[in-house]
Amino acid sequence: MTTQQNLHLELEAIRPALLRFALLQLRNESQAEDAVQEALLAVLEKPESYAGKSSFRTYVTGILKYKIIDILRSSSKEKQLPCEDDATESDVIDSLFKANGHTVDTALPWSEPDTELERKDFFRVLEVCLEKLPAKTARVFMMREWLDLETDEICKELDLTTSNLWVLLFRARMRLRECLDLNWFAVKA
Repeated sequence: MTTQQNLHLELEAIRPALLRFALLQLRNESQAEDAVQEALLAVLEKPESYAGKSSFRTYVTGILKYKIIDILRSSSKEKQLPCEDDATESDVIDSLFKANGHTVDTALPWSEPDTELERKDFFRVLEVCLEKLPAKTARVFMMREWLDLETDEICKELDLTTSNLWVLLFRARMRLRECLDLNWFAVKA
């Protein structure tokens, strides 16, 4: 089998994960498909660009990340997602805190961060936890933490105030922490 055939097989194998990631961020099937196709095409056009400094999947995901940013920046005219702040989510968040503002449960101790991040199961669990977040909350979190977009850029894109953005980020982090504590770190203990 030639190198070109191997490249096609590797891209075919990681395509579903790339599409899930793009769909989680863009919330639009055709835009997600376009972003993935553009990323795959970029790899196929210049296969020699892959230097092997990271895993192939990480390399392709990095390309996809920039394709998603391009789509987000160019689609400022599209209809904004409805706000998903509702009483039930507030009740869930409130239940995580005592009257004095401290968390009800302290975070479970995490092991070596570098070791845990290398485990591919961690990312699978993280992806499941992200999918459980409300759509807008997950989108804000991914824009900030994965795509490294600035606060004002996210606020402009999603028509949010800065304080609303920080509330959504806080909620996302708290819900992700709770989900990871239950589904990853508690399993390790």
